[in-house]
Amino acid sequence: MNRRQFIATTATGTAGYALCAKPIATTNSLTLGFSLYGMKTLKTNEALRHLSSIGYDSVEFCLNDGWDAAPKNLTAKRRKALRALLEEFDLKLTALMININLHGDQKANQAKIKEAAEIGHALSPKAPPIIETVGGGGNWEAVKNQFRDNLGHWADTAKASKTIVCLKPHRGGAVNRPKDAVWLAQQINSPCLKLAYDYSHFAHRDISLDDSLKQMIPHTRFIHVKDTIIKDGRPRFVIPGASGQIDYRKLVSKAFELGYRGDINAEISGQVWSQKGYDPIASAKACYRNLSPAFTQE
Repeated sequence: MNRRQFIATTATGTAGYALCAKPIATTNSLTLGFSLYGMKTLKTNEALRHLSSIGYDSVEFCLNDGWDAAPKNLTAKRRKALRALLEEFDLKLTALMININLHGDQKANQAKIKEAAEIGHALSPKAPPIIETVGGGGNWEAVKNQFRDNLGHWADTAKASKTIVCLKPHRGGAVNRPKDAVWLAQQINSPCLKLAYDYSHFAHRDISLDDSLKQMIPHTRFIHVKDTIIKDGRPRFVIPGASGQIDYRKLVSKAFELGYRGDINAEISGQVWSQKGYDPIASAKACYRNLSPAFTQE
């Protein structure tokens, strides 16, 4: 299958990025990617080979402990080899997932941001990936000022590391609504601190696709996609397209219309990949089948 790109007619502005990185989000297209969060059992080089053969444009690395791309596994030699593979397979490294939160002292988290930025610049020096994470749990009203203050530390570290950190609202976290994530981004007001959008965390709530996109896209530099179903009265994540309830053609076209230029990245939830018999390659193929039609213009 051919690469799927949704090409813009005009380039987007890059003001402000000189202070941070020159991410893929400043290019003239949308890319279809897959997150290696859903390929925990595979070596990164093997995962890249499969994603390229399936037809993906891009990839997110997971730097969490237990994954092959955890920093302790990425020696200088491996970084050089993976950079060569990304180029060989024509895959854009658009994001790095890390596991940090906004509670308490941030020195360890700032060190993780710096470390991730170094990896990103080594793997893709011409277009360093963004770094994305969630904020952690708690009651929003009780923690929002602490989160705001600690996000300022993240932004300072991102600026010093020439990278962009994106915070993703999570339905199980303190930051779980678009308006709260946007409030934080506006409070920090930094080109190095932006948002990641994932409608699966807003589905089956009083938050529409249109409204969430309108609120978040001006501050968004990365998009995850997956579906949410209600099972036994509780939300549960499934692979993108599995529920048939999210209009991905609309999501892609609306995000583009609102000015988004970057990655649309399929994320497989731990609720899925932790199940017995999970096949990461079959799942990546299913995601591509379900999502790639959304990138064709009618």
